Amino acid sequence: MMTELRRPARTYSIRQLCQEFECTPRALRFYEDKGLLAPARDGLNRIYSSRDRARLALILRGKRVGLSLTELREILDLYEIGDGGLQQNAASLYKFREKLVAMERQRADLDSAISELREGIVALETRLAARCPDLLPQAADYDLMLRRHLDGAEPS
Repeated sequence: MMTELRRPARTYSIRQLCQEFECTPRALRFYEDKGLLAPARDGLNRIYSSRDRARLALILRGKRVGLSLTELREILDLYEIGDGGLQQNAASLYKFREKLVAMERQRADLDSAISELREGIVALETRLAARCPDLLPQAADYDLMLRRHLDGAEPS
């Protein structure tokens, strides 16, 4: 008779998950406080299971695409149904499509605003060139300084 040998369930420390997912211990504790993660305890140490690790991956992915914590909880709770994740997948698909439509609208609004700003810049440069051309180099220098500052190339 062959006895089935089971591997012990894989566990993770808070440090391991933070390193793997490039997040902070504070973030993991926050998700725990919100009921999204439920690590076991060994004294003061948190012990995360493979389930916690998978939930963290979903939380971080959801955050990247703009899902709220409430939406994430709804999706994560669907895993408990025990249908192999089908309800969870369907809910995720719905939320992802909803976010995509919202982001596409935002992008259109941003593209419109950028276009208006470019038109305004051209009109102002044209006016300055006609009435006070010596101010144009200062505007170009300011633009370059501002771009460097916003890109983080220069300290504030």
